[in-house]
Amino acid sequence: QVQLVESGGGLVQAGGSLRLSCAASGRTFRSYVMGWIRQAPGKERELVAAISWSGGTRDYGDSVQGRFTISRDNAKNMLYLQMNSLKPEDTAVYYCAASPSSIIHMSLERYDYWGQGTQVTVSS
Repeated sequence: QVQLVESGGGLVQAGGSLRLSCAASGRTFRSYVMGWIRQAPGKERELVAAISWSGGTRDYGDSVQGRFTISRDNAKNMLYLQMNSLKPEDTAVYYCAASPSSIIHMSLERYDYWGQGTQVTVSS
């Protein structure tokens, strides 16, 4: 099992940048595929980015491709999401999530462990 705590959310103007961080506890962090999931009011949850256990493979949702970058530091048990060129439609609660999978995937339902979330608000 892994415990996850996000930080770094806040209010930013459209076109700006934010970097989200996720601290993971437990010695098995490196064994998980990790992802960032977001949920806006009245909308379904969306898996925006995923990264393999080694960090060597990354995948992104179409809505953030080219603007967001996911990364991890297994030595520090940390996951990151660099968000650039932010848009008002990126406004959501962002969750760090872990999937007990050996292969990267973009299946939201396979992420078993979630953090408490951090709010990102992008003003126009």
